[in-house]
Amino acid sequence: MAAVRVTAVAMIKVTVGGFIHCLRPSSVIDNVKDFIGRSLYLELVSSELDAKTGLEKQPIRSYAHKVAGEDADVVTYEADFDVPAGFGEVGAVLVTNEHHKEIFLEGVNLSSPGTGGPLLAIRCNSWVQPKSGGAPGRRVFFANKPYLPSQTPPGLQSCRKKDLEQKRGNGSGQRKATDRIYDYDTYNDLGDPDNDADMARPILGGSKQFPYPRRCRTGRPKTNRDPKTETRGSENYVPRDEAFSDVKTLQFSVRTLRSALHAAMAARKSTLIDRNLAFPSFFIVDKLFEDGIKLPRANQPAGFLRGVVPRLLQSLRGRPGDHVFLFDTPANVQKDNFAWLRDEEFARETLAGVNPYAIELVREFSLKSKLDPAVYGPAESAITADLLEGQMGHVMTVAKAVKHKRLFMLDYHDLFLPYVHKIRALEHTTMYGSHTIFFLCDDGTLRLLAIELTRPASPSQPQWRRVFTPSTDTTESWLRQMAKSHVRAHDSALVTLGSNLLCRARRG
Repeated sequence: MAAVRVTAVAMIKVTVGGFIHCLRPSSVIDNVKDFIGRSLYLELVSSELDAKTGLEKQPIRSYAHKVAGEDADVVTYEADFDVPAGFGEVGAVLVTNEHHKEIFLEGVNLSSPGTGGPLLAIRCNSWVQPKSGGAPGRRVFFANKPYLPSQTPPGLQSCRKKDLEQKRGNGSGQRKATDRIYDYDTYNDLGDPDNDADMARPILGGSKQFPYPRRCRTGRPKTNRDPKTETRGSENYVPRDEAFSDVKTLQFSVRTLRSALHAAMAARKSTLIDRNLAFPSFFIVDKLFEDGIKLPRANQPAGFLRGVVPRLLQSLRGRPGDHVFLFDTPANVQKDNFAWLRDEEFARETLAGVNPYAIELVREFSLKSKLDPAVYGPAESAITADLLEGQMGHVMTVAKAVKHKRLFMLDYHDLFLPYVHKIRALEHTTMYGSHTIFFLCDDGTLRLLAIELTRPASPSQPQWRRVFTPSTDTTESWLRQMAKSHVRAHDSALVTLGSNLLCRARRG
């Protein structure tokens, strides 16, 4: 049989970093390579072994040439291959980057005029480092078809093994920002004993009692005073594909500047309000967005802000009148100042907020705690079927709602209840466990039905619990808003302290 002509189209996303690279001398060499078609090298890998030798088949190779495209954000390269008969199904593409800069490869599409349609579309969405500079500059991208290790096609097993070894690393060497190695270490860089003996800190994780959390291994040198402690660096290593995009990095830098200035505002001796008294009214909160806050003088910030804030403020005072710092108005407040008070917005933010995975289906009713009643008090929830049916307008019973999967909840009761007394022991701090019940409406939105807050029993007090529902009474209505604030705090605490640490534990 005759060879089949196959065309590969590689799509490279234009990035902010790539635009900056165009200003460097090395970009001239890259432009010449693009012109002569020697900047991107593609190889097609067969999924099958050679029937005669039992070895992997030799890849089909070709340079790709740059072609004109309609999308200004994507640079397109094409390569033509003559694939011999019996080559088998293409299971992977090897990509070698011969530019002087890294490229972000969105995907590679294979097509053949003889078949009248696409053969294979490989989604990459990954960085490929340049061949120059000591890096191999060669990456393998597999077809978008998952395999169990035992079911991986024989022609791809070697490529799979090598790619996995590259991702795991060998546990040695210092990580560079361009690496794509996923290995982990303990938090052994929390202290700085070489700078000050009082700044020595214990290692977090790695012990038999507390094996987690873990962080990405950096491989930085050890400190002189403590061989178990790693020296600090200006940046923490993140595998290249996990790092922020150029646009997001820029946005993050701006937000970091704003956060530092927010801290500067709080550090001032003379402020709009006493920070121990919180905001005296919603009017003062609105004024932050409307009028902003006058920037402090350079000699006002205290502590660690003393050195950094003057430079930040100076950079903002480039023009006459740049003496007011404005806060970004939240998107939902731009249209309606009091949208955040409404139950519909509370339910929407639960879905679109920091921890939507915490929403779970109510599978049985009534709700009962699994904690020890002798320690934490009665296990039965104060949320009753009559109460929920009333909030649902008696459109259906609770049993029917459970059966038809219409009831959902945030269950922060058993999770936080053991920590309530410890947190309440802190000055000006309070804490509860919570149940929050939602009803799935016919239009696909969630409706808040009830919030239950619980304080466990203590040696001096019995268990306290209360259910908050909509009310026309002003005091009851604002108490319910406070209950919603507690649920929001639980949401944030779980995703920050729970989910993030658990994610690191799973990776470790």
